[in-house]
Amino acid sequence: MPILLFLIDTSASMNQRTDLGTSYLDIAKGAVELFLKLRARDPASRGDRYMLVTYDEPPYCIKAGWKENHATFMSELKNLQASGLTTLGQALRSSFDLLNLNRLISGIDNYGQGRNPFFLEPSILITITDGNKLTSTAGVQEELHLPLNSPLPGSELTKEPFRWDQRLFALVLRLPGVASTEPEQLGSVPTDESAITQMCEVTGGRSYCVRTQRMLNQCLESLVQKVQSGVVINFEKTGPDPLPIGEDGLMDSSRPSNSFAAQPWHSCHKLIYVRPNSKTGVPVGHWPIPESFWPDQNLPSLPPRTSHPVVRFSCIDCEPMVIDKLPFDKYELEPSPLTQYILERKSPHTCWQVFVTSSGKYNELGYPFGYLKASTTLTCVNLFVMPYNYPVLLPLLDDLFKVHKLKPNLKWRQAFDSYLKTLPPYYLLPLKKALRMMGAPNLISDNLDCGLSYSVISYLKKLSQQTKLESERILASVGKKPPQEIGIRVKNHSGGGMSLTHNKNFRKLLKEITGETALRLTELNTKEFAGFQIGLLNKDLKPQTYRNAYDIPRRGLLDQLTRMRSNLLKTHKFIVGQDEDSLHSVPVAQMGNYQEYLKTLASPLREIDPDQPKRLHTFGNPFKQDKKGMMIDEADEFVAGPQNKVKRPGEPSSPMSSKRRRNATVIHDDHEEKMENGQITPDGFLSKSAPSELINMTGDLMPPNQLDSLSDDFTSLSRDGLIQKPGINTFVGGAKNCNLSVDDQKDPVASTLGTVPNTLQITPAMAQGINADIKHQLMKEVRKFGRKYERIFILLEEVQGPLEMKKQFVEFTIKEAARFKRRVLIQYLEKVLEKIDSHHLLSNINHINSRSSC
Repeated sequence: MPILLFLIDTSASMNQRTDLGTSYLDIAKGAVELFLKLRARDPASRGDRYMLVTYDEPPYCIKAGWKENHATFMSELKNLQASGLTTLGQALRSSFDLLNLNRLISGIDNYGQGRNPFFLEPSILITITDGNKLTSTAGVQEELHLPLNSPLPGSELTKEPFRWDQRLFALVLRLPGVASTEPEQLGSVPTDESAITQMCEVTGGRSYCVRTQRMLNQCLESLVQKVQSGVVINFEKTGPDPLPIGEDGLMDSSRPSNSFAAQPWHSCHKLIYVRPNSKTGVPVGHWPIPESFWPDQNLPSLPPRTSHPVVRFSCIDCEPMVIDKLPFDKYELEPSPLTQYILERKSPHTCWQVFVTSSGKYNELGYPFGYLKASTTLTCVNLFVMPYNYPVLLPLLDDLFKVHKLKPNLKWRQAFDSYLKTLPPYYLLPLKKALRMMGAPNLISDNLDCGLSYSVISYLKKLSQQTKLESERILASVGKKPPQEIGIRVKNHSGGGMSLTHNKNFRKLLKEITGETALRLTELNTKEFAGFQIGLLNKDLKPQTYRNAYDIPRRGLLDQLTRMRSNLLKTHKFIVGQDEDSLHSVPVAQMGNYQEYLKTLASPLREIDPDQPKRLHTFGNPFKQDKKGMMIDEADEFVAGPQNKVKRPGEPSSPMSSKRRRNATVIHDDHEEKMENGQITPDGFLSKSAPSELINMTGDLMPPNQLDSLSDDFTSLSRDGLIQKPGINTFVGGAKNCNLSVDDQKDPVASTLGTVPNTLQITPAMAQGINADIKHQLMKEVRKFGRKYERIFILLEEVQGPLEMKKQFVEFTIKEAARFKRRVLIQYLEKVLEKIDSHHLLSNINHINSRSSC
């Protein structure tokens, strides 16, 4: 789920005008809106998270953070105003701290345990500024300096304020104030020469020097393409250059290679793409990139790491090694001089090994943990991440399977133990998992040591708790306005001034208040009072400005008392000065936003008689039936939800028909009761695959005694009349229950109800509408915090259509869960997906047996 943070320059210099008459701040706002429109073309943009930061003092600079929705983001963007200083360094520090707020809590950085490229939060920080001098309260700064002190706990564990999955891009506005007569130059947009350019390059991004509106649009198109999932790595050459390759594709030793001259491909600072898994939508990996130190329990603290790991590559050609069933990770490199040089050699069957300095215990350079290799089609270069010191491990594993047939002898075990001594401790767990996947015997002890001292582990846990408290403090301040500075009041002691009563403006204002003259609306500045609406003036009603109760005439006492009571008790329906029509005047941007309206409504009361069918609204067509779950324009009907069958005009109101409706109601209620108790019928595709932990999931398992109490609660509800007593002829999930009560056996019509699957025949159009609403509700449920997954499985059970349709909904839910990193939910859904086919056959057999027995 990419994070897009916009840092908008709100200094006073952004008020300067362009040749079109618009200010720089207006152009910045328009650029953000255009970027969102361009980004919306990509289906993956549905999982984007948008944040907004300005140049205000922290923490008031954060206008939209982790908890604010898209509507709040757009509202804060439109209300930005340019004032203050150009404090770019402080704003950048606040932006990076906001992005790093939850990293220690989630453990995504994995300090001291290797760097996992597949644990990432890809973030793009886009700043829009005018590129003027950096100013602060101390004066003008020539260079960009980020404050070293950070309120975020654990910031000392990384040398830089950013992380390897965060990149900075800058749009530096250089639009002229006067229209240029020179023709516009076409081509790529150059980088800017301001102080922010170097900061962008350090993070793996770049700056754009924007001189025209066309160049701005071109830059926004380029930035949309930069939203990629990946991490930035420093690739540096170690050792001599490779021998040149001749025209025949073989090494040409006669041609000298200049090993000492610096070449662009010797050092590259580029991105490696971390692609998400096609099934789950979440990146999956097996091996970390090693740390630049050897973990030792004698270390009192962790050494600070660089944001981008330094990976050294040797230009000695090696044969790429791989064996069957051993997992490895493959990452594509961003195009760079290094990839261009490797592809020009045209040797896809050789590779260059990669190292991390000081990662080994007995070797300064460390042991290889992977290699760089050109693709077979020579279209890209890939980084293969293997187990640490893989040239020693792979031959051992090959002998274990082919020679020893999974029964190693003493000599092999001694060689394997010697290999384990060269392995950093944090590689033991992934190696143990890999051997289990390969089917090898248990060769590694279960008592694994992470290599960190107890003091370091305790320190990391303490940092996580402190970060959670600091995170809550920062998030609580989001959206708050900075305190206004109180000015110095100066009294006017000059005695020669004119009296206030002789002031023309004062006398005019006095007449308008008392109602002697009408207030002219044209003289009011509506922009100065944003958010207020001016009501139409009623000539018959004069404003009441009584400050003394004795000034009220006797004939107006009751009217005045009524007004006072209305203002005190807030019994008026609309704001004073606002007519009733204006209450229904909604801006276009907020039309269709029914969710905010529904939050303000009170919870509906239960029906007095649950046996009576609910009454539908008769707007438009009085014979309209409920389209269960379809999106409609009436918010009230959306709240009402699914309705029961409506009595049509002319339909006889016989006891048998009412009994049929009552039984239909019992069917629906009993089905919901069984689903809430976790009792899914054999016909349901979640009957045996959904784990018991999902019943009323709150993060912990529900013990059996709670299930019993839950069943008792439903039994007590049935006694009160809210749910029909058991024994009724019911259908649950399409399977018929033939346990008839005495009353039902007396009524032949009611007893034949079991042959009808549902009183409402669902047409294909209605089924499509139901599924559309279920998909919408699934997206909302997955997005919610916590582990309350019961509602998700209930919705999946209500999907209309064949088994293939239900399978598609499960796959859709997995992708939605992957967007929000709901790993536990993904595991449960994958179990459902694996067992859905086998349980379908079993459910069909049970369904046939149940029908034949009845």
